Amino acid sequence: MPLSWVLACALVSPIALAQPAQPLTMDRIMADPDWIGAPVERAWWRWDGQSAYYALKRDGSNVRDTWMQPLAGGAATRVEDNARADLDGQDPIVDATGTRMAFMRNGDIFVRDLRTGALSQVTRTEAPEAQAQWTPTGGLIWRAGNDWFGWDAQRGTTQLASLKAEDDPAKPPKADDLRDRQLRMIETLRVERDRRDELRTQNEAWRRGDATRAPGPVFLGKDVTIAGSALSPAGDRLIVVTTAKSGDEGREGKMPRYVTESGYEEFEDVRTRVGRNDPLAQTLWLVDLATGGVRELKTDTLPGIATDPLADLRRAAGKDALKGNRPVRLELDGRGGGGGAIRWSLDGRSVALSIHSVDNKDRWLATVDLAAATLQNRDRLTDAAWINWDFNEFGWLPDNRTLWFLSESSGYSHLYLNDGGRSRALTSGEWEVSSPVMSRDGSRFFFLCNRQWPGRYDVCSASNGTVAEVTRTGTIDDFSLSPDETRLLLRTSSSYTPQQLAVADVAGGDVRVLTDTRTAEYKAYDWLQPEYVQVPSKHGAGTVWGKFYGPKTYEPGRKYPVVLFVHGAGYLQNVHERYPNYFREQMFHNLLVQQGYIVLDLDFRASSGYGRDWRTAIYRQMGHPELEDYLDGIDWLVDHHQADRDRVGIYGGSYGGFMTFMALMREPGTFKAGAALRPVTDWSQYNHAYTANILNTPDIDPEAYLKSSPMEYADRLQDNLLIAHGMIDDNVFYKDSVMMAQRLIELRKDKWELASYPMERHAYQHPASWYDQYRRIYELFERTLK
Repeated sequence: MPLSWVLACALVSPIALAQPAQPLTMDRIMADPDWIGAPVERAWWRWDGQSAYYALKRDGSNVRDTWMQPLAGGAATRVEDNARADLDGQDPIVDATGTRMAFMRNGDIFVRDLRTGALSQVTRTEAPEAQAQWTPTGGLIWRAGNDWFGWDAQRGTTQLASLKAEDDPAKPPKADDLRDRQLRMIETLRVERDRRDELRTQNEAWRRGDATRAPGPVFLGKDVTIAGSALSPAGDRLIVVTTAKSGDEGREGKMPRYVTESGYEEFEDVRTRVGRNDPLAQTLWLVDLATGGVRELKTDTLPGIATDPLADLRRAAGKDALKGNRPVRLELDGRGGGGGAIRWSLDGRSVALSIHSVDNKDRWLATVDLAAATLQNRDRLTDAAWINWDFNEFGWLPDNRTLWFLSESSGYSHLYLNDGGRSRALTSGEWEVSSPVMSRDGSRFFFLCNRQWPGRYDVCSASNGTVAEVTRTGTIDDFSLSPDETRLLLRTSSSYTPQQLAVADVAGGDVRVLTDTRTAEYKAYDWLQPEYVQVPSKHGAGTVWGKFYGPKTYEPGRKYPVVLFVHGAGYLQNVHERYPNYFREQMFHNLLVQQGYIVLDLDFRASSGYGRDWRTAIYRQMGHPELEDYLDGIDWLVDHHQADRDRVGIYGGSYGGFMTFMALMREPGTFKAGAALRPVTDWSQYNHAYTANILNTPDIDPEAYLKSSPMEYADRLQDNLLIAHGMIDDNVFYKDSVMMAQRLIELRKDKWELASYPMERHAYQHPASWYDQYRRIYELFERTLK
């Protein structure tokens, strides 16, 4: 069928009972998604619990307005510019009495009285504040840059600490014979030095003895860079994280931009490649603010810290195993009162740290003996593959001695408690806990769960050894507790409904959806609902979950061409009951069914939502287990849905583009056509944080890179290939596709093409580019599979 007819005319489905009943056009599907209706973004509570705020994108604009929705029902209203000064902020922290909440807005700190609604502004500065936390006496502490401040009703705002990556002026100089000679022979120099030292010493004594003075700086030395810090709620101690100032993070790349406002070619600095130097190791310090003492928190006490899990690979590569303690890092994200990986107890007497080895084979939860300045291990999670970058949340119960945390130690993410002895599980089973929130009294946890099947997400609670679903829709994207902890503010969605605002009681009951931001045009379509299927694995993986799109009624004896879709990111879940990341692709699948195809979208091994073993199945062999899953998918389609084994196409972006290469190049003839969008062609070009987890680094594990690189299989390409890539992609570089193009040129390959998009990054932004790319994909399938 000519593409021009598909794109310009109303389409009549060749399958009489296929949905959607309305004809689809490529132009409509790939238009600016404003035609669908913007999703509800960043929902949060108003202080009184009677209304909620949310962000909504304006049509034809990048502006996000704030809207207020009454929870009793009725129309939402946009918050006008002159009313924004009374807005509550997201992620508030409520004090121990439950009568006040503090929050950040525009980089400043505010306090709301939950009894009266009175709003107080604590800071008003150009510099953004962070890590706000209540103190045991009802005050607040926070960080601005590398300085820490406190506020209470009696004293107002005071500075509590100032960190300097400089040498202490009082630090004795290094031995120097020439200097010593000068001071011995020239009395005037010696007297000036002694008087200067006396003045500095006296000033510091006066500062310590004068309660009205700000404390003096804490000097950490000129050879370090401060990566983060966390102040005790009591205001007396700091945990500080530093890196070596001389550390080399590796050579950055230069990315050219050809289409620019200046009219000239321009260049951007872009990330380093994997193995071009490990992430900088971090050093941990304990600072006593009363004395100014700084002591290093050595990692010697962490079990397994001196064992090199990659020793055998290093030796095979002709390298020595690591000697001494492995380097470590903390994931400092600035959230809450502890910089993400540092959590002080509410009374300020205990602190816990989440410490990762740089090789990411171990995660330790450790507390600090504040008197001895030593780490004490509470829980060690070790993984021969890699520690998940999700499921690392932790904190303290109100008893100030028991830690709660997430761990994949059972093979699935679950909640645990540790009071200094053995860790105890609060949840268990072949499902995952994510986004946990603890009630203020510590008696109950709320979290997202997928207990019914891996793609069905609800809010669950755990209390007194009992786990139960609070909601039962299966479509919850995220949630937050009301200030009085009686209700949940939800964002909920479904296959063809972007995220909407909803509310539910924590005691259970119905979820009330409060918004519908979809346009009338979009709602008028009778979309083809995906069928959730389980593909049996012939390769020992059990069940591979998928979404299947096909006709309601099959023509007897007809064999249907097949399109397989591969989601991106590797560790991402696309087979679920919520609104997909790939909403355009889902509409494209509707169009394909109208044109006589059947479509299968799999959560292949490496996808999220299925536990640790599923996630790590690709360790040192990216593209191999996943391809087995798609081969099993073809068999299942042939057995159950009249699929034509001789007419199979595959496509996807990013990781999906990589997998398209692996499919066509490792199974030539099985896939007649493939579209590799913004694809990785050789993992040595990708970043360290992602790639080194899965393949280690090229210098010590070259075999993993050889096995996982499409470039190594390019000589086997015999089928039709489309490569499409944004030229200013700063995630998967356009260079990847250029390298593959040159490789195919040298191999004298035909039946391939490269489409380049000069103004697109990894996530395309412009409808013209979306249209052009999917026009090419559709033409490829029509030409090769029909």
